[in-house]
Amino acid sequence: MEVIVLQSGSSGNCVFVRSGSTRLLFDAGTSGVKAESRLAGFGYDIRDCRALVLSHEHSDHIRGAGVLHRKFGLPVYANLRTWNATCAKPSTGRMGAPSHFVSGEPFRIGSLRIEPVRTPHDAIDGVCFVIEDTQCGQRFGLLTDLGHAFRGLREVVRTLDAVLIESNYDAQMLHGGTYPQRLKERISGKRGHLSNDEASKLLDTCDASKLQWACLGHLSAHNNSPEVALATHRQRLGDRFPIFCADRDDAIQLPSIKELEFKLQPGTVNVQAGC
Repeated sequence: MEVIVLQSGSSGNCVFVRSGSTRLLFDAGTSGVKAESRLAGFGYDIRDCRALVLSHEHSDHIRGAGVLHRKFGLPVYANLRTWNATCAKPSTGRMGAPSHFVSGEPFRIGSLRIEPVRTPHDAIDGVCFVIEDTQCGQRFGLLTDLGHAFRGLREVVRTLDAVLIESNYDAQMLHGGTYPQRLKERISGKRGHLSNDEASKLLDTCDASKLQWACLGHLSAHNNSPEVALATHRQRLGDRFPIFCADRDDAIQLPSIKELEFKLQPGTVNVQAGC
């Protein structure tokens, strides 16, 4: 399985996942031009994607959905409430009929089995995703906009072979910063985002012999930095597995998720063909 994060942060989120001939986009928080050009930079044509899958209706996840659907012909998958909220936004424009999934019920697109896990984030019916490669059994967690470390999330993390997890803010930077108090409380509250410390505690519960890598995503531009986030995680996790950081304004290709009989060593990128 291959993962390319085309963008991750409050300015936009979009993730490409490939398994064999099945190619999907998750969320559409970037422009059609950027999504197309960034994907082409890794040798992929966005028109070959089988579908666009939406997690929730916040603009940093759906602002490009209408364009990706109309310009590139991508079918849209979303739960009913997210779909209705997305279509209600004037910026979305005209949209064709979607394919609805039900939060909490797995569905399949090509060789990928997708588990939409309901989250307490302040969206109308937000979900995160576990994406399983049915050909080789690898499981990738796309875990952002979580609200808090809700019941069952640790059990999900322990099943994963790789994960993109939100590590949105540094608590000291947020509470000492210039944001209005109400916004600080929203971000750090039960329906907001995970801090660096909260995300590292979640990763601390994973099976280090199973997890091939973790990627930190959805970093705040004002209350975090890649250096601060990585330092927090390394302080708790050491070198148990490679940790990467997604870019707010550019794409990053992560190591292929493989069916390994050995543990991927920290800092090592295996270049053999993955699932």
